[in-house]
Amino acid sequence: MAGLALLSENIMRPYQRLQFVRYFTAKFLPDDNDPGQVECQEAYLQALSSLPKLRIQYGFHSAKTITCRHCGETIRTYEEKMTDVNIAVALLQDAHDDLYDTAILISADSDLTAPIEVVRQKYADKRVIVRFPPNRISRDLRAAATASSLISREVLRDNQLPDPVVKSDGYPVHKPARWG
Repeated sequence: MAGLALLSENIMRPYQRLQFVRYFTAKFLPDDNDPGQVECQEAYLQALSSLPKLRIQYGFHSAKTITCRHCGETIRTYEEKMTDVNIAVALLQDAHDDLYDTAILISADSDLTAPIEVVRQKYADKRVIVRFPPNRISRDLRAAATASSLISREVLRDNQLPDPVVKSDGYPVHKPARWG
């Protein structure tokens, strides 16, 4: 086991047991400014899909056009959609279904404050611990959570997936060279 599952287990207390890990994302759309990002993400998602305790849930990217107020240039960009909503629904549904005593949320997105508050109000026996990525903290999330702390860069480095990750069918998934 490695990657997100190992990271999750390594930030848990010794008496806690990992039931599963949910990973929320949206697949990248092709981008002329970063042509390799789709392939890199696909390799990562294939590697994650080999982990037995990990469940991937997808949102999507929506194209939008932005016009510069100063020069009038128009560019196409993409915005991730549904990730926050999917996290909120899963956090609440899993609490309702009694799938956890303690949820560990790795995020600094303050949009998740309300669902944490609802879990804590409606399910007094549930704990929601927020672990912030390096150099990112949300005061709102910290206030809503049962507890919170920062994940160090060292902990992230020490919990990387192996290279290669060998899937159950024997297919090796290699770390993209551009990830160093």
